[in-house]
Amino acid sequence: MTIFPPPEPNPTALRQLLSQLRAERSWSYDELAARSGLSRRTLIEIEQGRTVGSLATWHALAHAFGIPLGELLDSLCAGHEPPGLAP
Repeated sequence: MTIFPPPEPNPTALRQLLSQLRAERSWSYDELAARSGLSRRTLIEIEQGRTVGSLATWHALAHAFGIPLGELLDSLCAGHEPPGLAP
């Protein structure tokens, strides 16, 4: 049996989704910070790729946007099939 390494997550797609969701709502960093309870600096660092953020960070963002956490994290699979779905 050949074991293949798991696909790498795509944090760039996750950051782009964050930026897109913020832009769709016309929210500034300050607005998203107020809605999520996160610092403005954290949000900027995530969007600029200086940090990935913790699970708790993404959980807070999902609540701020009013979407399931899985919807945000699905973007990590951009560019590859999620495990178990490949033929």
